[in-house]
Amino acid sequence: MGDDGRRRLPAAIFTDVDGTLLDGDHRVSPRTVTAARSLAAHGIPLVLVSARMPEALDGIRRELGNDGPVVCYGGAELLSRPIGIGCALEARDFVACEAPDVCCMAYGYHTWVTSDRSDPRVRREEQIVGVTSVEGALEDHFSERGLHKLLLVGEPASIERVEREVGAAFPNLTVVRSSPILCEVMDGQVSKAEGIEAVCRSLGVRPEDAVAFGDGRNDVAMFGAVGESWAMANAPAEVRAAATRVTWLDNAHDGLAEAIFSLV
Repeated sequence: MGDDGRRRLPAAIFTDVDGTLLDGDHRVSPRTVTAARSLAAHGIPLVLVSARMPEALDGIRRELGNDGPVVCYGGAELLSRPIGIGCALEARDFVACEAPDVCCMAYGYHTWVTSDRSDPRVRREEQIVGVTSVEGALEDHFSERGLHKLLLVGEPASIERVEREVGAAFPNLTVVRSSPILCEVMDGQVSKAEGIEAVCRSLGVRPEDAVAFGDGRNDVAMFGAVGESWAMANAPAEVRAAATRVTWLDNAHDGLAEAIFSLV
């Protein structure tokens, strides 16, 4: 609260994208656009924090009228912490051997590489993010500077198992499910929390005066980086338990937008 007893406006709002800002069809709703405009009118930065590559956020940002900072690859790009090419190749081969039913995609800088673009899981991801992948082997597209992320896609049971096994085999990597069918693999020092802290320094605001929204297990770290955290109503129980508040509506019913309006 401010000195006059009224609630103090957030210094910045950080939000996850899939399952949080986007609705059930992976779209930006008109209500969310209105909420973003309200934040802009109050001078409050809205910062997208996502494991997506930069190009997969461009269309969303245009719809929102958002031209401020953004955290891509869970912060790996912003923090300049790629996975070394040798480690990436070892992890890819480990997945191919131990979980051949899981699709492994590689992302780095502005490139997204898949071994088979005809794979339905690749096609689905392309449709969701609005970006076209490049077919080939990751070693043919990434140099010694490395890459930012491996994305593992499969059935829930396989993804739960591969998260556990890859995490155990590669303790130097961060391995975390972002949804029941997706597992993100990044450098072990990468976290959305550090990405938020870096943006706050750039904006000249205190993290404790900021608010964060998320729905996935990979969002829990950023909840601890801000003064007020909101889990989406559609988030798993463990994610809801980690946040200070929970939206009363899910992402399919403008949960983020309504929570923002309650803050401003």
